[in-house]
Amino acid sequence: MNEKGVKNPSADLTKLGFRQTTANWNLTRDELVQSTLDLKLGVLNDTGALCINTGEFTGRSPKDKFTVKDALTENSVDWNNINQPFSPEAFDKLQAKVIAHLDQQNEIFVRDVFACADPAYQLNIRVVTETPWANLFADNMFIRPEEADIATFEPEWTILCAPSYMAIPAEDGTRQHNFSIINFTKKVILIGGSGYTGEIKKGIFTVLNFVLPHQKNVLSMHCSANIGVDGDTALFFGLSGTGKTTLSADPNRRLIGDDEHGWSETGVFNFEGGCYAKCVDLTEEKEPDIFRAIKHGAILENIGFYEGTNKVNFEDVSITENTRVSYPLYHINHIATPSVGGIPKNIFFLSYDAFGVLPPISKLTEAQAMYLFISGYTSKVAGTEAGVTEPQTTFSACFGAAFLPLHPTKYAEMLGRKLKESGANVWLINTGMTGGVYGVGKRMSLKYTRSLITAALNGELNNVAFETLPIFNFQIPTSCPWVPSEVLNPRNTWEDKAAYDAKAGELAQKFNDNFKKYADQASAEILAAAPKA
Repeated sequence: MNEKGVKNPSADLTKLGFRQTTANWNLTRDELVQSTLDLKLGVLNDTGALCINTGEFTGRSPKDKFTVKDALTENSVDWNNINQPFSPEAFDKLQAKVIAHLDQQNEIFVRDVFACADPAYQLNIRVVTETPWANLFADNMFIRPEEADIATFEPEWTILCAPSYMAIPAEDGTRQHNFSIINFTKKVILIGGSGYTGEIKKGIFTVLNFVLPHQKNVLSMHCSANIGVDGDTALFFGLSGTGKTTLSADPNRRLIGDDEHGWSETGVFNFEGGCYAKCVDLTEEKEPDIFRAIKHGAILENIGFYEGTNKVNFEDVSITENTRVSYPLYHINHIATPSVGGIPKNIFFLSYDAFGVLPPISKLTEAQAMYLFISGYTSKVAGTEAGVTEPQTTFSACFGAAFLPLHPTKYAEMLGRKLKESGANVWLINTGMTGGVYGVGKRMSLKYTRSLITAALNGELNNVAFETLPIFNFQIPTSCPWVPSEVLNPRNTWEDKAAYDAKAGELAQKFNDNFKKYADQASAEILAAAPKA
């Protein structure tokens, strides 16, 4: 087979079964962009970013994600509708087919990268992709080795990404033609039938969510993290739409990372070397860091242009609402280099509460933190039609259920131990409604939310009086600099106090109903922290 680019002299794809394709090793960013343009697989926008279309799939396909069930995983993975079993025999046959398919292409693209910014936990990954832009995505999202590192690089994990290979379910054991399958024993991830690049990123995140807690005593977390001028580290957990990216991007603090981190005995470290941000309705005013990061080397996915131009229309959702941009961390200012921090001092759980029940800030006990961590609560409006205002609760265990191979209580108990050891403060932040439910109340002021988080970070809430929120038993500060005291207790913001009480009881019952599926493996301490509906 022919080979181009910078590679480890001992690297040999023939061991995997490749024979005839041309392998492009560790091409530069410019070369990958140009190759994408030459193959007519993308275009440049007016700021020089590469714009591509991921095809049929514009998001992850959770129902088509599988884990090989064997001696290593049989009794450790939490088998459910997220962690679906796949046989080792079927995996081996499908891997051979994927490699044969890639080998029939005129060329493939190979990239050697790291995950985990802490060298003690660094994972060596070899990413083999069918398209140059998927290889550029890997270069953006993972940690980029120096050329000297490549000379001695030995991969521990291999990702084979073949979007144009379509599985035959009856033969291959998949649900349909697309698939993402993790084999923890062979340390191989197969991705086929889908061009959505997020499958690459989240495949490795799932791997780390198994390896680090199960084998390394490191808590893996779906959160953003930043660090202050005094070296204090803060974590921000939150599902989509809660403000995780916005609130961790603080001009007075340096960003460690915006999505995936580990918490070891010595501190926090980023898993990635880049950011993968939603960009629907993006503006420079709302998200200046993300907006300015969209330049040469960044990848825009499934966006639209203003007619007759190459200027992106970020309001265009004709392809998908899940428009995305991928870029390396160095595209933004105020970053921590390397992407590590100390033991967290403050932890924020962000929830968009469309019921208007939760306070703008609450201080949690360790048990409450574990309970809410397992719950992973936010909410959304039931639809987009005019007049539809009934909110829907959304629960995602540990703020990332789709990527958890182990039972959620394993991560929560590890968090509890970390909290006891560190003495970190845990705060619940409501970035949703105040004064009533969605359609009646109004959204919590971002200015107030930032002030509350800043006050927590600076220790300004340490010496104020607190009161207890009934039913949930959260502690609410009675005062905070730059925030009107009347907004701190949510019941005070409702005109109809009885309506608030009823809605609070309703939300508490939703928490309890959701938690039933975890109760058999949760400790008495966690169970006692449930709201009293």
